Amino acid sequence: MESKLEIIITDDHKIFRVGLEAILSGFENIEVIGDAENGKELFELLRKTEPDIIFMDVNLVEESGIDLTRKVLAKYPDIIVIALTSSDEVNNFNDMLEAGASAFMLKGASEQEIKRAIDTVVAGDYYFSKEFMFLAKNFYKQPKKTSKIVLSDREKEVLSLICQGHSNQEIADAIDLSVHTVDSHRRNLLNKTSARNTASLVMIALRDGLIEVTDN
Repeated sequence: MESKLEIIITDDHKIFRVGLEAILSGFENIEVIGDAENGKELFELLRKTEPDIIFMDVNLVEESGIDLTRKVLAKYPDIIVIALTSSDEVNNFNDMLEAGASAFMLKGASEQEIKRAIDTVVAGDYYFSKEFMFLAKNFYKQPKKTSKIVLSDREKEVLSLICQGHSNQEIADAIDLSVHTVDSHRRNLLNKTSARNTASLVMIALRDGLIEVTDN
């Protein structure tokens, strides 16, 4: 029997924690093993059991989700953090990625999007919801700035799909390329942008306007 993914929800609004737990409990092979209102409660839970994933509110009242994510991953590096944010908190994107979050989602995400985010990060990739990407694109947009990074049309296509959280295999299937070729494009994109990893690549793509993101 396949073991279940164990999840802890950290958010300072109980009604949100209850609602998210109800959604997660409806998925197969997923178990919510606890919820926390703040960092103190979270570390009390972590002393008893280490989950696979923590859903982390970025804007906690007592301590920011950014600082808490940094502390958690310093002590429990194998835990995956999925950041939850509202539409007016996208300015925390860079700091949350630097803290170690593997995914960024709006709190109003659909059940399908939540499941896709979980599947993506468990597979070892980063995930950023389309709605969040649209808001982040507008936040980082600087009309007077012209990026010096020059990408081919194919690289832009691959980059756009990377920013949507697709794996190399999914990208290969979508644009009829081999996985090896997609991986080569990914490495070239990292080199051209001087990005350290996929997360920083996405941030640079948004900041420098390297991709087109729409809200539909």
